[in-house]
Amino acid sequence: MRIFSAIKNALFGEPVDHAAILKNGGVLIDVRTPSEYNSGHAKGSKNIPLLNLSNQLQKLKGKEVILVCRSGARAGQAKGILTKSGITAHNAGAWQNIK
Repeated sequence: MRIFSAIKNALFGEPVDHAAILKNGGVLIDVRTPSEYNSGHAKGSKNIPLLNLSNQLQKLKGKEVILVCRSGARAGQAKGILTKSGITAHNAGAWQNIK
């Protein structure tokens, strides 16, 4: 089981208390396309498609961001974009992971 935890941490980072981040003013961003988002999304999430994320960085400055998508791959890419811009971001994987 340790190997699976190590792989998960390598892909998504250390475990994060998403609820605490949101409670303390963090934002939940779904980076899927609008049609994917409209077919179902986590309550309270905002849709900023990955392709538009670079144009929306100013809105996210100074906030802690939780990112979701369909599987975690695009959220991982988004995390890289935000982190390079000095924004604290967490990849929560699939949008269904957020309760």
